[in-house]
Amino acid sequence: MHAIREILAAIAVLTALLLLAGGASAADNERLKVGLVLGGGGARGAAHIGVLKELERLQIPIDAIAGTSMGAIVGGLYAAGTSADELEQIVLSLDWAEAMSDSPQRRHLSFRRKQDDVRYPVDLKLGVRDGELILPMGLVQGQNLDILLRELTAEVAHISDFDALPIPFRAVATNIETGEAHVMASGDLALAIRASMSVPGFFAPTRLDGKVLVDGGLVANLPIDVVRSMDVDIVIAVDVEFPLYQPEELQSAPVIAEQVLTILMRRETLRQIENLQPDDTLIRPELGTFASTDFGNAELAVGLGVEAVGRVEDSLQSLAVSDSEFAMYMAMRKPMDTGKERLEFVDFVHDGRFATEFLAARAGVFVGDVLDPSALAEGANRLYGLEMYAHVSYRVVEDERGVGVKYTASSKRWGSNFLNVGVGLQDDFDGTSSFNLSARLTKTGINDRGAEWRTDAQLGTDLLLQSEFYQPYGSQLKFFIAPHIGWQQRNLNVFEQQQNKARMRVSEAEIGIDIGTEIFNVGEFRAGVYSGSGDVRRKIGDPLVPEYSYGRGGVFGLLRVDTFDAPRFPRKGVGLNLKWDMSRIGLGADADLDKLDFDVLAAWSKNKNTLALGLSYATTFDVVDQVQEYTQLGGFLRLSGLNIGALSGPHAGVGHLVYYRLLGDSARGLFDVPVYVGGSLEAGNVWQDQSDISFESLIASGSVFLGFDTFFGAIYVAAGFAEGGEQAYYLSIGSALGPELR
Repeated sequence: MHAIREILAAIAVLTALLLLAGGASAADNERLKVGLVLGGGGARGAAHIGVLKELERLQIPIDAIAGTSMGAIVGGLYAAGTSADELEQIVLSLDWAEAMSDSPQRRHLSFRRKQDDVRYPVDLKLGVRDGELILPMGLVQGQNLDILLRELTAEVAHISDFDALPIPFRAVATNIETGEAHVMASGDLALAIRASMSVPGFFAPTRLDGKVLVDGGLVANLPIDVVRSMDVDIVIAVDVEFPLYQPEELQSAPVIAEQVLTILMRRETLRQIENLQPDDTLIRPELGTFASTDFGNAELAVGLGVEAVGRVEDSLQSLAVSDSEFAMYMAMRKPMDTGKERLEFVDFVHDGRFATEFLAARAGVFVGDVLDPSALAEGANRLYGLEMYAHVSYRVVEDERGVGVKYTASSKRWGSNFLNVGVGLQDDFDGTSSFNLSARLTKTGINDRGAEWRTDAQLGTDLLLQSEFYQPYGSQLKFFIAPHIGWQQRNLNVFEQQQNKARMRVSEAEIGIDIGTEIFNVGEFRAGVYSGSGDVRRKIGDPLVPEYSYGRGGVFGLLRVDTFDAPRFPRKGVGLNLKWDMSRIGLGADADLDKLDFDVLAAWSKNKNTLALGLSYATTFDVVDQVQEYTQLGGFLRLSGLNIGALSGPHAGVGHLVYYRLLGDSARGLFDVPVYVGGSLEAGNVWQDQSDISFESLIASGSVFLGFDTFFGAIYVAAGFAEGGEQAYYLSIGSALGPELR
């Protein structure tokens, strides 16, 4: 099909040439070939789009393009057939913060990775290899940017010779091993663009053709000599480099370091500019100190690019062509659309231990599927969502089998094992507080069937140590078996007629084995058998409150679902936990006991406003007087007007309606972090007997709060109110939005 596409494209070009030959003057046939040079400059490079818009308005055809860094992005996409107006729409509508990060969208994460980001909110994953913490080669590996570039260049993905693009193109990078410029004229267009803008220290280097490549701006930020070598007559060069700071601005070490780098880059740029000929044109948009990271104001840079062309418009007029010739030129720039092809093969190249059938099932792309760039990108994102690989890419290829896709997954050099950490703080400013520091070590890639071994540890008010071995099985590895062992301690208040009698320390040890199945990547169902023991000891309070030991044992079924778009302040989605626990004497329990835990939260949003509705309920189906089976209420969003743990009992329920609104910019909020203001309406209670449960017994409560979505997780500052004049105030760090009944 690609051969047919190329034949049709050749026919279209030949037809256009014949038309031009018949209707163009001799002067038109002798049109000078124009080469365009687009320099690097980060967000300042958005000015290139304004230049391209004006060149299109002036009807000046471009015959060759060379670009570095941001200039390689704009130039590469334009060379691939994207118009200036389309480029402007892409740059202004793109979420650059997401594009310049490695964080996969949450819908692409496996369910187990979603569990990680809920329980361990600190956004820091450290690689662990041979007992040492290993850091990556760059803050960002470039995953999201790579997938974006592949989608934007999908129509020319089959073209490996950059001279065969609608406009011949060159991308320039720096060979970090030799310090020399590396000019890319063929290969993978998306990867070439990505290599050209691999800013050292921020983006990890790109490995291409046996070379380690970083941002081309280090040695050739304005590659005039490169475009000159592409058989052009006239050069138009667009320089968007950051200017040198004035003496009074050199007041800090970072600014001085930036000045040194600019001087080194500027020296080569000036050498390139000196080689411009009298008929060439240099365009310098007046960007001033417009920051290279200020993508939020890209529209301003586009406008400055338009203005810059206006200042040299007279010198460009001689390069303009007639209406008909320019219309034909623009038509030939668009790649031919030959309809939807179907995949003849799907290959996976990876250096990990996963079985190929597991990767195929996870990607969800199969032979016979329509060649859809969006679907191919989704497959790459799902593989990346396993968080096993530093980078997952794909490329449409053609060989003797036909047209297919090749996925390439590169393991993390810092190891497939990683450490998640979390911090939890709850304080009601009335003598009740808790602080916990937790960590999860996950050892992945144990075998080719996707086995994981993860261990959780927690220090602080609540102690925890548990470990689980997770082994998938089945043709698509959707089913799993998971033996586990654990020990924990927690505090629990004991009440008598709503009077706090004592604070008890509950300790439990347990061993068990579960079997289950994934529900796509949004949930899982598991059932298991367990056995263990525990004891309840008094910390403070009435000495008549008994202390005792007890046995544990039983079977359970657990359904969990998580479709939230964010772990802390979700704007849409549903979270569900439904567990049925059957303690049985025959399995080591002291008594037969059935218990149900139900917790659901759903969120909807419009613009900056979000509404979340939740319900939690826990109940036992037999009379129980053992406090380890009790559920606590009180605290933020658990009847906010009551202090933490103010109520406990064998039956508990709470419903809540929460509203929150993002303050400030829709992307970053205030203070460069998302900040929310909101409130809640709540109703619930605990009961000693099921017969006591009634609407009349519900306690009305509510809260107002400020929420901050920070590196450490959600931080809430809240005031709670309850009927009867009860009030409470809270500082909460690391907690989830909704209540989680134990």
